[in-house]
Amino acid sequence: MQQNALVAGIDIGSRSIELVVLENGLVVESRRVPTTFDPLAQCRNLLEPLPAIPIIATGYGRKLVLQELPQLKITAITEIQAYALGAHHLYPEARTVLDIGGQDTKVIALTADGRVAKFEMNDRCAAGTGKFLEFMATALQVPLEEFGDFALQADKRLQINSMCTVFAESEATSLMARGEKAANIALGLHLAIVQRTLAMLRRVSDTPPFLFAGGVAHNACMRSLLAESLKQPLIIPAEPDMVGALGAALYGQPEILFHVLNTIPGHQ
Repeated sequence: MQQNALVAGIDIGSRSIELVVLENGLVVESRRVPTTFDPLAQCRNLLEPLPAIPIIATGYGRKLVLQELPQLKITAITEIQAYALGAHHLYPEARTVLDIGGQDTKVIALTADGRVAKFEMNDRCAAGTGKFLEFMATALQVPLEEFGDFALQADKRLQINSMCTVFAESEATSLMARGEKAANIALGLHLAIVQRTLAMLRRVSDTPPFLFAGGVAHNACMRSLLAESLKQPLIIPAEPDMVGALGAALYGQPEILFHVLNTIPGHQ
């Protein structure tokens, strides 16, 4: 077996942690666990049982494992690098990658050979992210996993003016006090996120095919509204929240190490 035939990629997000292990480029193991309030313990549980193989970490917690688990062979890369690699590997035809995760939104424009042409990342505000959806689902007393399907039951499109979680909750409460159906309010909240996302797409790339990744890609209402607004079908990976971990693992493969994504200026 050649050196580095086995390699692991781990994506440490705000809501979940994903692990992908590759052997000679093929996925031999994949796991997903909740981040919980102790992400380091969750990472230890995933990584320490692995054999002594290269581990590539990405996500908001990548520096945590780099610092706290020095006994492991860990390299850290950015989420932009990881998602570009993972998306291009799965769907080489994709030209725009949209990732909406628990606490950030990313748009990446890809060239035909998978290089990053341009990107934008919003990680300073919960508006438009999975955290916003989680907060509003709780406010409407709907399980997060059912929130998208619940919004699709709406019979009217409402406009939600604020994307601040506090003001949006207040606006939703006012609408309910006026007798608006909860499903209509849920749809309005999804529409507000879509409008914010479209603004990011316009700034970075409006070139199809569009690949939708991240945990929010499981949300049926978001998928439907984005496809409707873009007037294009979306590419949805079978496991949209595993794209980053897959990309991280691909980075650790010997043939990937020289890739131009190694040096994306301004995003370390």
